[in-house]
Amino acid sequence: MYRCSTPRMEAGSDSGGRAGRPLKRSISDVAVGVKRGSDELNGASNGSDSKKLRVEEAPPSRVLHIRKLPNEASETEVIALGLPFGKVTNILTLKGKNQAFLEMGTEEAAITMINYYTTVTPHIRNIPIFIQYSNHKELKTDAGNQRTQAVLQAVSAVQSGGSPSSDVQDALAAASSPVLRIIIDNMFYPVTLDVLQQIFSKFGTVMKIITFTKNNQFQALLQFSDPVNAQQAKLALDGQNIYNSCCTLRIDFSKLVNLNVKYNNDKSRDYTRPELPAGDGQPSLDTTVAAAFSKDSNSLLGKIPGALSPLSAAAAAAAAAGRVALAGQTGSSGVLLVSNLNEEMVTPQSLFTLFGVYGDVQRVKILYNKKDSALIQMSDANQAQLAMSHLNGQKVYGKIIRVTLSKHQTVALPRDGLDDQGLTKDFANSPLHRFKKPGSKNFQNIFPPSATLHLSNIPQDVTEDDLRLLFSNAGGTVKAFKFFQDRKMALIQMSTVEEAIQALIDLHNYNMGGNQHLRVSFSKSTI
Repeated sequence: MYRCSTPRMEAGSDSGGRAGRPLKRSISDVAVGVKRGSDELNGASNGSDSKKLRVEEAPPSRVLHIRKLPNEASETEVIALGLPFGKVTNILTLKGKNQAFLEMGTEEAAITMINYYTTVTPHIRNIPIFIQYSNHKELKTDAGNQRTQAVLQAVSAVQSGGSPSSDVQDALAAASSPVLRIIIDNMFYPVTLDVLQQIFSKFGTVMKIITFTKNNQFQALLQFSDPVNAQQAKLALDGQNIYNSCCTLRIDFSKLVNLNVKYNNDKSRDYTRPELPAGDGQPSLDTTVAAAFSKDSNSLLGKIPGALSPLSAAAAAAAAAGRVALAGQTGSSGVLLVSNLNEEMVTPQSLFTLFGVYGDVQRVKILYNKKDSALIQMSDANQAQLAMSHLNGQKVYGKIIRVTLSKHQTVALPRDGLDDQGLTKDFANSPLHRFKKPGSKNFQNIFPPSATLHLSNIPQDVTEDDLRLLFSNAGGTVKAFKFFQDRKMALIQMSTVEEAIQALIDLHNYNMGGNQHLRVSFSKSTI
């Protein structure tokens, strides 16, 4: 997202108001207007900048100028851009010019909105749009579109803790159900129950969430305390991406009016009943977290390290998961250059196993004339960015590795008959790819390298001592161990992150007997 600058309005201009003066308004608090007929902003037509004009960046203002809107964009879609960041108090659309002005309740809300959309390009109807500060400090408009005015009044009432009037509810066509059905399309990054809570709690009190996989798609049912909150969330979030270019929210109203939640764990949660059990084999909700949720569904938003403050809905989700696609990199290749490797120890298989935690590795080539470096081809650019963000700077085989994006688009295989000493390997058809299946639970369990490892697919006859011995023989020190209730999964804590990385490389897919292969991944938990 680029912050575009605005041509300054000249005194006497009748297009959009006089510089330094507010536009005329006919309703006191919330109003909607449609500007017709006049040339917008000194002749900058259809949202494009005129190269002949002197362009300067406007200072922060609670009025935002939105350009390059799709022809069919509605006022409600423009309003939805601002909803996660605070109160929206006014809107002015410039008909036929593909532009609009949006007035936020405070300058702070406008700054938060601009900061967020500087890193994540906003879209309406899959078209990228541009947002910048306006030279106006206030919008004053004639009342125009009653539908949009009603939406704004409803938003104002809901965000102030009140109840919108019945005519506003009629204008909104408020649904009878407070339960939303949410489908995540193109779910490359994990979307957890907590991420959904972070996003949707911006629109009201989230009471209950149930997540599940159906038809190979991650889905959720989410219940608000009030149907109007559900309506507002659907209006603002349907079609939006949680992360840059992926994890698209598809939202409909559920036929259910109440959710029955039996367990509080990673798959379901009732925020009104923190005392519910976790259920067999499911990680329980930490009691301190449960207490915080029971007091205030928004209370955890400000505790996320490195997050924006105040948090936008999408930024909160990104901070909660801790991994956002790097801005501006979405068009890059899926090939990584890894350097400073321990050339005495590294193999294509070891790199496949380690980088395979963050994506499906297709090919690996250790460079023939520089064996401390390798090219790794992931399935796509998003996977490459994810692996780079988590593995750059980690210590592997005693050396701190460097991971960067390569200029290569693919990793070439050796020509027929050429012996490259096994330095290049094609993993395209490997059965060990973690992310082949859309909606796989592996998407929800991607974490940075940590000293604690999650083990799964453990045979019933394998004991704690067996696993402690196995991981000790991998060259590390086991500090702690914990079986899950069903004993098919466990957590094992090594003394350092480097030891855990080594153990994962050596023991992921280890044959435990009876053709049962151990599955190893990094865990977010500690023992």
